Amino acid sequence: MLDRQVDAHAVGFASPRRVVQYESHVTACIVIPALDAEASLGGVIDELRRELPTSDIVVVDDGSRDRTAHVARERACLVRVHARNLGKGAALRTGFLEAARRGHTVALTVDADGQHPADEAKRVLLADADDATFVLGVRALERDGAPRKNVVSNGISNFFLSKFAGRPLHDTQCGLRRYPIERTLSLGARGTGYEFEAEVLLRAVWAGVPVVELPIRVLYPEDRVTHFRIKRDVTRIIGAVVSASLEHVVGRA
Repeated sequence: MLDRQVDAHAVGFASPRRVVQYESHVTACIVIPALDAEASLGGVIDELRRELPTSDIVVVDDGSRDRTAHVARERACLVRVHARNLGKGAALRTGFLEAARRGHTVALTVDADGQHPADEAKRVLLADADDATFVLGVRALERDGAPRKNVVSNGISNFFLSKFAGRPLHDTQCGLRRYPIERTLSLGARGTGYEFEAEVLLRAVWAGVPVVELPIRVLYPEDRVTHFRIKRDVTRIIGAVVSASLEHVVGRA
């Protein structure tokens, strides 16, 4: 379990649950997948340290060509480096394996581009007292000024995943999430890119993992750098969902 529990109405799309307040022996870990994030990563880490000072931070440098790994090491993060770019899903898996090796049961994932405020990350981490629960940040994309392509791609992903999951899913691409590490690694998600986040969510729903959706605020600064490519990555998301669904149907036959 995560730690000491207190009553709070923190969850937006599910019934109110109990949230966690931390003491010094938490088993949560922050995982940051990063690609060419030298300009933004330092600020992300510094803000997280202020909000969650007792949490370990694992930065996975996914084949960066800049000083991403150096920035993370300067701030005493544990750094794992992919020699070449393998994709966000591969970076998350590397982070989860490292977190599990270090004895953590929960991984809070935060993007390296600065779009996830540290106080919102803390809310996601504390949103449910059961460390077996999968917590999803749910963005209000249009309200927070997301680029039109993000709104469209997320809508497409939400539509397909909700159909295959058999329940509404309000934000299937948000990178601010809390994963139950052992259960997540056991789901068998194969995606290596952005499709991993959609696939692992779908597999979690099928496996009966409790899923809580928490409305969050995000930032979209003008100089934000994204590696998401709408045509390539939406196609990969749909392909991963269809492939996983066929596997799921065959497995139930």
